[in-house]
Amino acid sequence: MEAENGVNGTPVLAPTAESTNSNVYSNDHISESIKLDHQLMKVPYEYLKKSMRSNNRMVEKEVNAVVACVAEAVDKSMSKEEAMQHLTSLVSRLQGLKRKLDESNKNEQLQVQRSRARLDHLSSLKVGDKDLQAEWNNIKVDRILVDYMLRSSYYCTAMKLAESSNIKELADIDIFFDARKVIDALHSRDCSEALQWCSENKTKLKKNKSIFEFKLRLQEFIEMVRSEKMMDAIMYARKHLAPWGRTNMKELQQAMATLAFKSSTDCTSYKMLFDAKQWDNLIQQFKQEFYKFYGMALEPLLHIHLQAGLSALKTPFCYETGCTKEDPLSNETFRQLAEPLPYAKHIHSKLVCYITKELMNEDNPPLVLPNGYVYSRKALEDMAKKHNGKITCPRTGDTCTFSELSKAYIS
Repeated sequence: MEAENGVNGTPVLAPTAESTNSNVYSNDHISESIKLDHQLMKVPYEYLKKSMRSNNRMVEKEVNAVVACVAEAVDKSMSKEEAMQHLTSLVSRLQGLKRKLDESNKNEQLQVQRSRARLDHLSSLKVGDKDLQAEWNNIKVDRILVDYMLRSSYYCTAMKLAESSNIKELADIDIFFDARKVIDALHSRDCSEALQWCSENKTKLKKNKSIFEFKLRLQEFIEMVRSEKMMDAIMYARKHLAPWGRTNMKELQQAMATLAFKSSTDCTSYKMLFDAKQWDNLIQQFKQEFYKFYGMALEPLLHIHLQAGLSALKTPFCYETGCTKEDPLSNETFRQLAEPLPYAKHIHSKLVCYITKELMNEDNPPLVLPNGYVYSRKALEDMAKKHNGKITCPRTGDTCTFSELSKAYIS
């Protein structure tokens, strides 16, 4: 590392090739982590957007109501006592609005705090510190497991794991607990909670072209037909289903035909509408809409990472009888999991230098340091020229001379 003169002649250390490469690798590592874990930052951001929209609607509604009441009071002739009571009620209403906004502000501050904690977590990735990277990876595994448990409705287990691993600010437990109310209600064959959720998030669902509310209304109609409340069902269809006729006419016509076929029908196309599995379908549809709403991955992170790993390892050779036991896909269980996944693009592995990111081949062969790490000849020769024949491993900091290197042969 060379010194340069800075301001007022103060010596400033100039970055070496190793530190530059380390910084590049660190930035790449962080970038890749953000790509894989976009929902880590997306969820609190979407929560803040939702809270802001909700607060704006609430303030607008309450302020307009108060202004209307004041205007109405001006046109009326009131006694002093009546005017005082009227103003007192308006003040109470505004105080109630303030309490709601204060509570909402606390929740928003909590999300801001979580966003900061998550940014700090992503920024903590540093090359060269094995202990820090190992700790970061362990936290990531715990986050993936918590995400899987929450999506599978194992809420208590997810909470205990998040608490024991001290990653509550990195997990979206409270968001999933809000969804739990809707899921539990749908399990009990009650659409009211889900319809309320649709009403609260109507703008975003409309933007996403969601038909989840239509599916809920359709199911409520079917339940009325099942109970043979035909007139109630017709009135309900006129009020809640008719507006969906432009976009979902075929499904609407099929549902209306159940008034004639009833729940005892043997006709397959109508019998399936009365199947209890329709409630399970609604739960799955809600989960998908919920994930889209908060910008989450539609699949559990555990599935995504597992599929990515298996797909990267999967080659035609893995399924041949001569497959080595060191290959994870020699295990029958892994083979079954990888069956629907595509093969890796490259059947044969390629070695890429950690320092230069260039391919290691016969023109740029790999060399092995005494500590076991492998780098390209070109990178190590450049390093030796710049540092008087000394070579420093960018990952461990170990030093050696060029003569101590040994060749590695690619078979």
